[in-house]
Parts: sequence; structure tokens; C-alpha cells
Amino acid sequence: MSDPVKLSVIYYSATGTIAEIAKTLAQEAEAAGAEVRLRRVAELAPESAIDSNPAWRANVEATKSIPEATPDDVVWADAVVFGSPTRFGNVSSQLKQFLDTLGGQWANGELADKVYSGFTSSSTQHGGQEATLLSLYTSFHHFGGIVVAPGFTDPAKFVDGNPYGTSHADAQGENKVDDVARKSAAVQARRVVTIAQQLKNGRAAA
Repeated sequence: MSDPVKLSVIYYSATGTIAEIAKTLAQEAEAAGAEVRLRRVAELAPESAIDSNPAWRANVEATKSIPEATPDDVVWADAVVFGSPTRFGNVSSQLKQFLDTLGGQWANGELADKVYSGFTSSSTQHGGQEATLLSLYTSFHHFGGIVVAPGFTDPAKFVDGNPYGTSHADAQGENKVDDVARKSAAVQARRVVTIAQQLKNGRAAA
């Protein structure tokens, strides 16, 4: 059997919802046997914007110890799970900026043949969640990646109702990450690790 799966969880979070889901995914992936890197992408917003929202400032301070993502965190991994809040049905500019730094790695073929998946949150129910994940997955197709969505492969997914990835409606921060989202994240983490491990084992055998 080959070595354990190397998995990176790379996310952007403003007020902390995505950060909380990212931590859950990382914990569940580790429990499933993966070696995990938890990384946040760089903040692009000015300090004045961050200070205008106490929850935003609190999250910045609370996540300072989490290393900032670099392209190496993608190259190193067998599987990568990206997370972003919805921005008009698309990913945040902060995560998009990080994806845009991967051009050199893409040109060298270093992003291909990895497992990729995604997670998101929005202020309102639905709120562009599925569109955000599908927009994110477009990038993975360009990478030559293998998209592993959770699908309706577990009873928990019929509760949250999103086959594309883990999602949560936070109601402007009033709805904390709940058991529904955590169970969905657990399903997604296990599925990503399982498929990535099967691919890794197959390559080692070949």
C-alpha cells in the first residue's frame, strides 16, 4: 500500500464561517488517514473595510496562526479542497487571486491528475452556493484535475441537499456552522480521501 494521501484545505473566509468549515474538513480528513495542510489565502481587502465589520476583524485575528497558502501547497498535495464564500454566484476575489497565481504550475503540468473538491457559504439560503461551486470546478477542469464532489452518496447529503460540496447559509453571521454542515463536511472529506487514496494506490501498483 502506498503512503497516506496528502491533502490541502485552502480557503478564504471573511467573517469565519468558511474558516470553521475548513477546520472541520481538515479534522475529518486527518481522521480518515490523510496528511493535511490547512491554509488560508491572502486577504486583499483594506484595513478600513475589515475594521468596518467586527466579525471580519475578529476572524482575521483568530486565524493569524494559520499559514498563508502558497502554490507549493497545491503541488505537494494529492488532493486539494478549496473553500470560498459566494460572491454574486462566484468565488471571492481573494481565492480567485490565489488561483490566478498558479499559472506557472499549470504550465508545467503540476496541477493535473490531482483530486479537487470545494465548499462554500452564503448569507441566504441557496444564495448562489451551487453556482459558486460549479464556477470553482471550472478551474479544476482547466487544471486537468479530477473533480470529486460528495454527490448524494450518504444519507447526510439528502439533508443539506447539495451534491456539489459542503455549503452553509450563515444569515449574516447569525447561523453558526451547524451539525448539518459538519456532517456534510465529514462526508466530503472521507470521499475525497478515499478516492485520492485509491488513485494513489493504483499509481503505486502500476
